[in-house]
Amino acid sequence: MSDELTDRTRTVFEQIKRFDDDSNEFWSARELSKVLEYSQFRHFIPVIERAKEACKNSGINILDHFEDILTMVPIGSGAEREIVDVRLSRYACYLIVQNADSSKEIVAIGQTYFAVQTRLQEIQQMQAYQRLKTEEEKRIFLREEMSLHNKQLAEAAKDAGVVEPIDYAIFQNHGYQGLYGGLTAKEIHARKGLKKGQQILDHMGSTELAANLFRATQTEEKLRREEIKGKDKANQTHFEVGKKVRKTIEDLGGTMPENLPTADSVKKLSKESSSNKLRGK
Repeated sequence: MSDELTDRTRTVFEQIKRFDDDSNEFWSARELSKVLEYSQFRHFIPVIERAKEACKNSGINILDHFEDILTMVPIGSGAEREIVDVRLSRYACYLIVQNADSSKEIVAIGQTYFAVQTRLQEIQQMQAYQRLKTEEEKRIFLREEMSLHNKQLAEAAKDAGVVEPIDYAIFQNHGYQGLYGGLTAKEIHARKGLKKGQQILDHMGSTELAANLFRATQTEEKLRREEIKGKDKANQTHFEVGKKVRKTIEDLGGTMPENLPTADSVKKLSKESSSNKLRGK
């Protein structure tokens, strides 16, 4: 991807974001269709309908994320006319880019952008997460989320054909290599200065855990959504998702995960937290 394209698309989805009178963010379907390079809005409508169906199948109220509205547009000589538009939430945009023409590079970029941003928003909006104040509390929370989603990722990988333990280890390595600029799990372990038996996920700070959580959740979804079959394809998918998450971190000016500091064991923090609760602290 060229630097010019990266610069152009880095903030394009933020540039078309709007806010209502209550400071709630939303996107215009018509504006989003132009960014995603659909020549006419009528060609974009089937994409919206597929996204609505995906929303419904997830057990989520469509009207909470897709709202039909009327928008005034200029037609010349100072005159305006009303046209039909759809007010979209961030989650709706995420579903739309997942159902759009993935052969377009801007769509692929949008998939990564909205996947990462939507997942971050979900975490931030969790009532439990909002109550967390310290880095230690956030680490414990995210580590538990990571354990849950790693199990779901393993199930999705198994459905794709990654069955044997050795194959799953190779599959996991591909994800790490994409996210960590080519480093394997063993190399990350060594870079963190960990001892034999210590797990790298237990020694990640909240920022690094969040990046890996994005990697795991998006790989699982992609494996299932595209019904990917075969170990090689599953491995490549995990690598590509990891690489896209890494690119997003770079575009946002963040620190690469391999350069983040090694943290104390989160298991120790969990034990201390449980002990403090028992003592009423």
